[in-house]
Amino acid sequence: MHRRSVVSLLILAPAIGALVVATMLFRPASWAPIRESEPVDRQARIYPDYSGLVIPPNIAPLNFVVEEPGVAFCARISSQQGDAIEVFSRDGVVKIPPRRWKHLLDGNRGRTLSVDVFARDADGRWNRFQPITNQIAPEDIDDHLVYRKMHLTHVRVRSRIGIYCRNLSTFEESVVLGSDSYEDGCLNCHSFRQNHWDKMLLGVRSEKYGTATLLAEDGAVRKLDAKFGYTSWHPSGRLAVYAVNNIPLFFHSTRNEVRDTTNVDSMLTIYRAEQHRTAVEPKLAQKDWLENWPVWSGDGRYLYFCTAPKLWPANTPMPPEQYDRIRYDLVRIRYDIETDAWGEIETVLSAQQTGKSIGMPRVSPDGRFLTFCMFDHDYFPTWKQESDLYLMDLQAPAKNGQFTYRRLEINSDKSESWQTWSSNSRWIVFSSKRLHGVFTRLFISYIDPAGNAHKPVLLPQGDPRFYDSCLLVFNTPELVIGPPPAARESLAGVYRSRRATSVSMPVTMATPAAGRTPPPAPSQIPHE
Repeated sequence: MHRRSVVSLLILAPAIGALVVATMLFRPASWAPIRESEPVDRQARIYPDYSGLVIPPNIAPLNFVVEEPGVAFCARISSQQGDAIEVFSRDGVVKIPPRRWKHLLDGNRGRTLSVDVFARDADGRWNRFQPITNQIAPEDIDDHLVYRKMHLTHVRVRSRIGIYCRNLSTFEESVVLGSDSYEDGCLNCHSFRQNHWDKMLLGVRSEKYGTATLLAEDGAVRKLDAKFGYTSWHPSGRLAVYAVNNIPLFFHSTRNEVRDTTNVDSMLTIYRAEQHRTAVEPKLAQKDWLENWPVWSGDGRYLYFCTAPKLWPANTPMPPEQYDRIRYDLVRIRYDIETDAWGEIETVLSAQQTGKSIGMPRVSPDGRFLTFCMFDHDYFPTWKQESDLYLMDLQAPAKNGQFTYRRLEINSDKSESWQTWSSNSRWIVFSSKRLHGVFTRLFISYIDPAGNAHKPVLLPQGDPRFYDSCLLVFNTPELVIGPPPAARESLAGVYRSRRATSVSMPVTMATPAAGRTPPPAPSQIPHE
């Protein structure tokens, strides 16, 4: 044998020997004692708690950590059709092969997914826990999720706020636009037309480049010299309704959540996309009322929004003492896109009925359900620990003459907020502080045809311990179909440019009469 070959073989021998030993330890020799394992009369403790779920058939692998004592672990994932997946681990971290996972789920839509967990003790004995079972839904979830990631608002860190797009079938995450692209600033209020990228609005502001809204439309990007808040596109794409707010941020001294905000003055404004101009409908901009959280029904026949009576005089610059007495009603108004005619405001659910304030309504695209938050007072639920998610049956009035609603089963004792519906009306994604009480994380829940919400799935990550060390919050989720068509450089370049489409924007303080545009007033959209 050639001398160089002998030397190479001697160098590689230890590595080859280690590989052989590892193979003998874990496959297939280890299966003999595993088959003879001792049963344990309970399920294994795993993190995240991926048990008893209904999961999308196109979701990324639900990697997890086995939180049981042991020196070696095995997870066997199986369903009725296809080969089972076996994953062996020394430290309890179970990372599932993506291709085999995808094939297993896709071939077993509507069936049960079983996870058998085994743990080996120091004496070499294997323990077999009771199977963990999840249900694979028949329906996909939209394949991408857009959200904002950032530090908490009372921690100012440069260049750490961004809009991201996650491929839900994988762990791939791309940046739609980050604040490092324009020397720090804010990003918020991204909105899409019916879960599609063909029309997207994204609010941006910074000290150097000012306040603007980016309009991405059919692959082209335009800069509008106006700030749109909490925007909802009409299904036709011909107009959008957004909120104009005066929302000062303030702090409490003796609460777990010290941040707070109130809506000193607000109105709803109409953006007409074809003419790139705004208009005021008097019914949506009443001087004695605070209008907020607009959202269109799936067929575009109704605009739902939240409104509350204003208890203080015009030109009030800071939160008045009565701010904790403000409670918002849920209302709607009929709209005819062909005649551009508005009907009368109709109360859907009043704060007088519930004793609470209503915010963040979202309508399922099929028009059947409406989800919303309820909390003690004011308009912004994310900073209210008591905020819970509710579901309303919009078809109930045809049966019994009134809207019916109920608190969803998926709530925790921490704040739940920010929801988005999938285009097939079978999934919602919402933010919750249930894991730590401070950081919002995103959860996916299946809504069955009867309106039952099933145990939520924590947005999976490649490293199942990811959230233990992540100090960023996830919020404002929006489910979309497909990846972003516009590169981040295109969005950032348009925002940094001096060219902008002028949009005549009516601004509150106080709410103007229809057709009049007063001087701009300061406003701020809370980050979380």
